[in-house]
Amino acid sequence: MNEETVRRPKGLGKRAWVTTKLVRRVLRALAWSNVVRVTVIGREAVPKTGPVIVASNHISMLDAVFLWGALRRRAIAIAMAELWSWPVVGWLVRRLGQIPVLRRDSESGQSALSQAEQILRHGGVLLIYPEGRLVAPGEQEPYKPGVAKLALATGVPIIPVGTTGTNRVLPMRRTRGRGPAFDRSQRVTIHFGAPIDPADFDDPEKLLDQLRQQIENLRAAQ
Repeated sequence: MNEETVRRPKGLGKRAWVTTKLVRRVLRALAWSNVVRVTVIGREAVPKTGPVIVASNHISMLDAVFLWGALRRRAIAIAMAELWSWPVVGWLVRRLGQIPVLRRDSESGQSALSQAEQILRHGGVLLIYPEGRLVAPGEQEPYKPGVAKLALATGVPIIPVGTTGTNRVLPMRRTRGRGPAFDRSQRVTIHFGAPIDPADFDDPEKLLDQLRQQIENLRAAQ
């Protein structure tokens, strides 16, 4: 079956487009009012058209909100399936056609990658967190191979993103101690880097190593 006969993913449909426009207007209004101070660097690295994978580190439940809001194109994220059961959030991720994945479930992971590949085959933007879970300060999580496999299978470039500050705005419960659950005084930075061309790699592990290094460099540059 070729890509023309495959049904267009829900997240790339008109309803998702309208919802994206409305939600981004709300997010920009919040940014302009300085509810949280956000700096976006290098957004022009994301091409205006064509498929692309945007991969970032994962340090807060707010990461996807800020990254998604920083983009100027529709984007579909692979996200933890628990979000689909949350009030309001569950409705929103369904409406936007986001891709659920159950952690530590190989069948769910393969299904998510298959759906993600269709997003790319239809020229979309895919958001992915290679660590696969929230990573607290001082911790390190190996990158999951899915992002490299997708890039190598489709030939789609990866835009690395270094995210900082979100873990101070909304820290993980297990790390915040007696600190505030939400601290709007903290600054968030979303730093887009130069694209990584999968054609330059013949091994998924080498591609993952390069991706991790670029993301860490973007975080350190802030």
